[in-house]
Amino acid sequence: MKKNILIIIIIFVLAACGSETENADGQVDNEDVTSSYPEKNIDGIIMWGEGGATDIIGRTLAPIVEDEIGSSLVMQNKAGAAGAIATQYVYDQSADGYTLLFGAENPNLYQVLDISERSYQEDFVPVSIIANSFAGIIVKEDSPYENLEELVDAAKENPNELIFGTTGEGGLPSVVLAMLQNELKSEFRTVPYEGEGPVSTALLGGEVDVTSVTVSAAQEYVESGDFRMLAVVNDEPIDSLPDVPAITDAYPEIGKYLPWGPFQAVFAHKDTPTGVLEKLTEAFETAIETDEFKETLANLGMEYMNISGQEAIDFVDQNRSTSAWMLYEAGETEKSPEEFNIPKVEEE
Repeated sequence: MKKNILIIIIIFVLAACGSETENADGQVDNEDVTSSYPEKNIDGIIMWGEGGATDIIGRTLAPIVEDEIGSSLVMQNKAGAAGAIATQYVYDQSADGYTLLFGAENPNLYQVLDISERSYQEDFVPVSIIANSFAGIIVKEDSPYENLEELVDAAKENPNELIFGTTGEGGLPSVVLAMLQNELKSEFRTVPYEGEGPVSTALLGGEVDVTSVTVSAAQEYVESGDFRMLAVVNDEPIDSLPDVPAITDAYPEIGKYLPWGPFQAVFAHKDTPTGVLEKLTEAFETAIETDEFKETLANLGMEYMNISGQEAIDFVDQNRSTSAWMLYEAGETEKSPEEFNIPKVEEE
């Protein structure tokens, strides 16, 4: 009798081992988990507050993905610390594909800015790089500054008097500000806000004099006449706002940092089972490919990408190299990218 019980136990153990294997990356790929996924709601954690580009893109895409994946995608904003609060939260959850990070480029700077130990490269895997975008430098419509040159000259003549609204260290405005201060020697006072939505509201209310946000977050304000966009951070005008000059029109020296820009993406925990990741990637790829969503991207002034796998990994790595070295050479970080094995783009 005892012998029979022992045999039964062994059979169960072997069966359990056979259903769960590790792939080449050391990730657990449980066939039962993969085949039944998803069995419950999926949480989509947005690293910024309401109204910013990440929020707009995430909430527009969610219902389309739901139709593809066959489960509800529950979107939640967890703003703070340039997205580090949301990033850490997703990392701390089970690596089962039920908690996804809707993020932007900010974690690429966490280590050099000593904001967080988390990084896309070490802790996450891209489900999809949704789109690439551009930064715009904006003021209120009634601002005395009609163009970027007038704003920069005023900042030089009155150091630290003009207030530049940011989204904290590592946020898009801080990178654009580093360009202006490093190359043009303009000096602004900064005030941080928890995302593009709040900093846009602050500009609207006159709390700050200028800020930089993604074109998608500013476009509605520009079209309504509330904001004036002084320049787009690119080496040529963009299709959605053809009358806004490229920053290099006035300051060609900024061109050495370009092309550069924010991106919108979805990430999963690095240990997510391969089969689950494949299901997620397929669902997002199909959703992003729809004419409905492509039209949304075009209206927001964003460039459609829809890339995954190694191509997405390479894209994120290049963005990190450009941004980290830009801030370091501008004197905005105490830690060198070399400490974290971040190569310069030309060295890759």
